[in-house]
Amino acid sequence: MPPNVLLVVLDSVRAKNVGLHDHARQTTPLLSEFAAESTVYEQARSAGSRSITGHASLFTGRSVEEHGLTSADHKLRDGSTIFEELQQEGYSTAVFSENVWITDVDIGLRNGFDTVVGPQNVPFPEAFDARRFVAENGRGNYAEFLRACLEDDKPGRSITNGIVTKLTSDYPWLYPFDTSPPGDIYLDRFLQWQDTQRGPWAACVNLMDAHSPYEPKAEYNRWGDDQLRSIQERAPNNWELLSDPSGWWKLMATESLYVGTNNRLDSMLEPLVSPLKRRGVYDDTLLVVTSDHGEGFGEPSRVRPGVRVAGHNTALHESVLHVPLVVRFPGQNEGERVSDLATLTNFPAAVRDALDGDARSGSFTTDTAFATSYGILVDDQLRSRAERYQDPDTLEGFNDRLRAVYDQDDDGVRKRIAVGDKRALSIRVLDAQTAYVESEIDPATVDARFDALDDSGLVEEAAGIDAVDDETQQRLEDLGYI
Repeated sequence: MPPNVLLVVLDSVRAKNVGLHDHARQTTPLLSEFAAESTVYEQARSAGSRSITGHASLFTGRSVEEHGLTSADHKLRDGSTIFEELQQEGYSTAVFSENVWITDVDIGLRNGFDTVVGPQNVPFPEAFDARRFVAENGRGNYAEFLRACLEDDKPGRSITNGIVTKLTSDYPWLYPFDTSPPGDIYLDRFLQWQDTQRGPWAACVNLMDAHSPYEPKAEYNRWGDDQLRSIQERAPNNWELLSDPSGWWKLMATESLYVGTNNRLDSMLEPLVSPLKRRGVYDDTLLVVTSDHGEGFGEPSRVRPGVRVAGHNTALHESVLHVPLVVRFPGQNEGERVSDLATLTNFPAAVRDALDGDARSGSFTTDTAFATSYGILVDDQLRSRAERYQDPDTLEGFNDRLRAVYDQDDDGVRKRIAVGDKRALSIRVLDAQTAYVESEIDPATVDARFDALDDSGLVEEAAGIDAVDDETQQRLEDLGYI
């Protein structure tokens, strides 16, 4: 039987804060144990700085400028993702995540998944999902929704989910449930699904526990306290920080809460791996643990003088692009560390290698990797959010597209980054903790590298964010995307 495929995305986890990359705190001991029998890529990069661009590159194997998916105004064409390819090969496929960009917004990332388990903040997660119905059929189709509920094996609970979804959309203060369920719920749903599979399967499990706001449970909050929680609640919005230098210390202080969320995510690895071993499928599975992007906690921008990195939406700093990547190839028992440049855009190629019986560490390595972050003017929702907190004139520096190209050479990894046609730098990256500027360069040299990339024609127009139900829009706003 061909190997199974499991992609675990630790959303927003950056390499800099992971024990495998020499972080000072023991944030991820279980990931280190898993790595002892897996392949660790020390220089792995995401192609995008946001969930939408990062996941699109993971699923399609294309750089951001090749696939072109940057907002809800477009969606991937059918047949663009590796999970659709696996589906055509006879795999059962599923995705489990609270990240609505993947599960609810119709931008093509959920294409190829037979089972889609999105946000579980309804009374009966196991019953019919009203939000899923709206995402696929649009609003106002009440008769069709009722018919679908009655056809479900739990009709009463399905109708209740629909009523609660409608009420909480119209009257959000009535909502009695946790709006951000822990990742355990999605692990449980994945393991329940996997236990029913009798043929090859492929799944993506995206865990959002490390995404802002940073709210680790008490037992994992080893480096934070109530005072830090209070600081986080009072911290300026990331956009406010652009003109309020006095607030930067608050953002930097919240990193101690962030590492607690990393520790929480780490605790989920054992409950994920052990059942797969007991069921006898572990050795027959390509298991990839990575992240879609990292986070900024006030690191100075090297290419934008006077600007620091907050969050991840409009930056290509190493804290955002350098991500953990640990891969256990089918049948692998000995650990390996790879210091060469690696890219998440090679995930589809690595899957194909595994299917061909040629799984190897070189599947993820590359001589060149590209990354792009579009300015806020390209994304109407992001620009609208920024302008709530800033005068448009103060946002001029964030209108430009950021481009970065990485190269592997004899001395390691070199990054060339440009902000529009204004400024570009060559940066030597030693590891997740250390990088330094080598020289200033002509932005045209970066543009020339990107000119070699072709638009792959993978996107088409979509309905946009206005077609999404109110609850999903609120979730995107809570995450800082609109």
